Amino acid sequence: MRHIVLMPFGSAGDVFPFIWLGKLLKARGHRVTMVTTVIFAKAAEAAGIGFVGLGTEEEVEAIAKDRRIWKLGIGTKLVLDHAVAWSPRYLEAMENLGLVDLMMAPLTAFGARLAREKHGIPLITVHLQPMVFMSAYETPLLHPSFAWLRSLPVGLRKFLFSLPNAVDLLALPGIRKICREIGVPPPRSIWREWWHSPDGVLALFPSWFGKPQPDWPANLFQADFPMEDLTAEVAMQPELAEFLAAGEKPVVFTPGSANVQAERFFASATEAVKRLGIRAVFVTRMKNQIPAGMVGRILQVEFVPFSKLLGHASAFVHHGGVGTMAQGFRAGVPQLVMAMSHDQPDNAERLRKLGSGIALMAGDFTPERVTKELSRLLGESRFAESAEMLRKKTEEAADPVEMIRWVEDRMRCL
Repeated sequence: MRHIVLMPFGSAGDVFPFIWLGKLLKARGHRVTMVTTVIFAKAAEAAGIGFVGLGTEEEVEAIAKDRRIWKLGIGTKLVLDHAVAWSPRYLEAMENLGLVDLMMAPLTAFGARLAREKHGIPLITVHLQPMVFMSAYETPLLHPSFAWLRSLPVGLRKFLFSLPNAVDLLALPGIRKICREIGVPPPRSIWREWWHSPDGVLALFPSWFGKPQPDWPANLFQADFPMEDLTAEVAMQPELAEFLAAGEKPVVFTPGSANVQAERFFASATEAVKRLGIRAVFVTRMKNQIPAGMVGRILQVEFVPFSKLLGHASAFVHHGGVGTMAQGFRAGVPQLVMAMSHDQPDNAERLRKLGSGIALMAGDFTPERVTKELSRLLGESRFAESAEMLRKKTEEAADPVEMIRWVEDRMRCL
């Protein structure tokens, strides 16, 4: 038995995949501890995973309430600011855990990399979306305006990627300061030296969603979508079951678990539901964001495992988080995405190319446009056919035991 520490950073979409990993590792007989913000204590403990909570609920809520987090460009800066600010807490938690054989963390959990450099603890970087692989061969869509990059020759893109980058400009000064304080040699570039751990890189998405490129790291293992949504721990609410049984399949809307400023999203959704004469389920913990007057046609629930809900849906409208999108693939349901920032524009573009959905940017998510695109999504058979094809692909996912053996081999090799 080895002690493996999981260190996710972010919202539910960032943390649930690590719960999935934790369950698999625990089933193999390993001791598993999760280190992340306190709001995920119940979820980790329900899965039987040890837990160390960081910060307070008030701190986490303050981050979620910052509207800038969803703005293109600005949102990325804020995420990096928070990642740097929280890294000493991750490092301290690691140092209080005693013997640790392996860490698994995303690239934004800088505390994990600090622990590797200071204490020599092996680290596997876990990437949840293709966007983080800044390939000159298949350049991710970090911003809609960056589409022109894809038309450039590969050699020119390689040159552009060698220039100073936003990650280093925003995060490197803070990381260097922490490194000096703890006696660790600072990286010259986070982008080029810390982005992928030399001990191993795990990609949790299938090749049909993000195909490996020649400039991806050689020490990579690519698995499939984790598909963790606490389905074993959370039951469907009786009122939701009754609503689903009472009429035609509803459209499911969610702006993401961390989005608490979704008034405009739900206003457009409500108007589209009204104009199309359809039923809907709104998944959000912010009840005050649901417009009045739609009782019987719209049901609001705080949380429900999408694996339980989406099989009853006619379409799925969401923010474009990779975990949410993967649940839509598994259910075989057409998807409409309102991409805001971070990995969402790139995920949305991949969905569009796969043919099972429609992608909008936040500024285009108006009542008129949502009504139009939902009408297409529900009325044109090609979307349902593509969604069904992708559902079958998710059924062909490889047994995760091979991935877990690869993780175990990392510990033996190191």
